[in-house]
Amino acid sequence: MRWKNKGIIISIIVIFAILVSFYFDNILVREVSLLRNGILDKFFILITFISSEAVIFLVLTALFVWRDKKRRWVFPLWLTLGISATVSFMLKVMIQRLRPFQLGIISLLPSLQETSHNIWNFSFPSSHALFAFCAIPILSQQYPKLKKVWIGIAVLIALSRVYLGLHFFSDVLTGAFLGYIIGIMVVRLEKETKFGQKIYDKLMRR
Repeated sequence: MRWKNKGIIISIIVIFAILVSFYFDNILVREVSLLRNGILDKFFILITFISSEAVIFLVLTALFVWRDKKRRWVFPLWLTLGISATVSFMLKVMIQRLRPFQLGIISLLPSLQETSHNIWNFSFPSSHALFAFCAIPILSQQYPKLKKVWIGIAVLIALSRVYLGLHFFSDVLTGAFLGYIIGIMVVRLEKETKFGQKIYDKLMRR
């Protein structure tokens, strides 16, 4: 019960932070853009390129396929990523929020313009943040030692989206929150139904 109450309190705080960030989005994006320099530009461009949904999918899948005892969690992982991708797509289409650089709040880096990032889809929520944070609950269960490392990576991914002018803070906060909630729900589903274990066992018997 204590953990449940703690989770509710944290969720309320995060939701409040998201609502507040909507008000300060433009200001925050401009302030972050003032930090731009050659080194950070290259660093965050690298982060955003290696953190695509496809790369995250392949890296996490390989992590769970690699060890026999972890393989039953591949299916819950795929379900988590699939739900995250679907939720992100649906919200983007419904809300159709333009990105900061599309609104002229800040400029897009030349290297991103050259790779056609100027025609990327809508801003809200950040699908990169959704994908990165949805994996945290599963990693916490199966690779607890990697949890802090992955959280650090997820935070860098979220920051890179704001730094590059591809997202507002509210986009990445919402994406991170939704992703984490989806991850928790799938982990609970697996614990209650063992669907991942059942699918894995059926495949192994063939």
